[in-house]
Amino acid sequence: MSDFIAHLRKLYPSSRLYEDDARLTPYVSDGLTVFRQKPVAVVMPINNEEVVETLKICHEFQVPFVARGSGTSLSGGSLPIDEGIVISLNQLNQIIELDPDNRTARVQPGVINSNISIAAAPHGLYFAPDPSSQTVCTIGGNLAFNSGGAHCLKYGMTSNHILGIKVALPDGEVVELGNDSLENAGPDCVGLFVGSEGLLGIALEIQIRLLPIPESYQTLLASYDSLEAAGEAVSVVVASGILPGAMEIMDKLAIEAAEAAVSAGYPKDAEALLIVELDGESAAVEAEFVALSEAISKTGAKEVRIAQDNAERMLIWKGRKSAFSAVGRLSPDYIVQDGVVPRSRLGEALKEISRLSSEAGLRVANVFHAGDGNLHPLILFDAKQPDGLEKAEALAGKILRLCLKLGGSITGEHGVGVEKLEYMPDMFTEIDLDTFNRLRRSIDPNEISNRGKMLPGKEAPALAAHGPHPLEKAGVISRM
Repeated sequence: MSDFIAHLRKLYPSSRLYEDDARLTPYVSDGLTVFRQKPVAVVMPINNEEVVETLKICHEFQVPFVARGSGTSLSGGSLPIDEGIVISLNQLNQIIELDPDNRTARVQPGVINSNISIAAAPHGLYFAPDPSSQTVCTIGGNLAFNSGGAHCLKYGMTSNHILGIKVALPDGEVVELGNDSLENAGPDCVGLFVGSEGLLGIALEIQIRLLPIPESYQTLLASYDSLEAAGEAVSVVVASGILPGAMEIMDKLAIEAAEAAVSAGYPKDAEALLIVELDGESAAVEAEFVALSEAISKTGAKEVRIAQDNAERMLIWKGRKSAFSAVGRLSPDYIVQDGVVPRSRLGEALKEISRLSSEAGLRVANVFHAGDGNLHPLILFDAKQPDGLEKAEALAGKILRLCLKLGGSITGEHGVGVEKLEYMPDMFTEIDLDTFNRLRRSIDPNEISNRGKMLPGKEAPALAAHGPHPLEKAGVISRM
């Protein structure tokens, strides 16, 4: 390891090579703070050449690495690897080219998601994927986990907006995947890389698709006496033939937290809120809004509010996008889950989550993308209490297996990371997992790129901060 570090010292000045505990501490975890691991070092490249040379050094010495942007992963996906390094990409944050005529942009991986739309706005364009953390998360992380956001119902996930990628493979070789064309031909190598959680290398430059800013918006907020009723309302809206830009649900706990944080003006007596937003050309939005109003009138909503201007619209969304962090006001600790169920079974899923919550004696705040059935139950607990974390993780596992039972998935956009490794065999067969691993090892035979994430394998990072984690019990991970 000393020879490896010596090579890094030749490549990086001390200001961009962290080795001391004080500077390494901020990197021991990502957004899922119950998992922690101190890296051997953190490096901060400022150009593609430094990234490539770093990977060549890692390959030569067989030292694992993890690429990291803002560290907002909620599945432990950007967690450091034992005896490995972190490659921080935050300084690769330039929008290299913005082409308004072709509605594309070429960006570095450290560019903040919302900054792309800010740069494109003078040309009447924007970048559609809008995760709740879009003001801090990076496009590299969005690409790694195929992030979605509130408007993914109509506009799709990150994968729907990536045209091409310049990638540094784990041995330092640089390849071009895709191209500038809106109509790709041949194998979908871009689709393979997007959502691969850093197992196949590091994106150096990303060619993205931009969309015209919608001419008009209509945002409706409906309150309900039960979470199940709000879930059933989603089915009614979908059955009406309308395709909203977004459909989001928040339960009473999430409403309480958001109100305390940003005073969004949500109805305080509501057990659940449904937010539906239409966007597009003004004439089309007006016609769809008539149909939407008629559909909502059949759902038994207690109250219906319409945003009267853009300020009211943005306040509604500020409350929704603040919900995750705002729940910290209600509990010292919480786990954010990320399962998916078919839209038609939302009501059933929410009823069962409520039952499981009562059974476990833990409060659950529900915030989710109702349009595509992507649940984000936030499980509240106190890690200082005996078995606090274990009880929360057990409930999280039951919710994920519920999603599978109802025909869904263990993740919608947060990824598998470390957190969901033990559930992969529940979702995929041994043949599936073997195929995934064979594909990964054909590109990275020694698994040095984000080792131990996404695919159950020979090694995983060390982690749990409080009490034995289920993966530790199973011998998959060890404690720091």
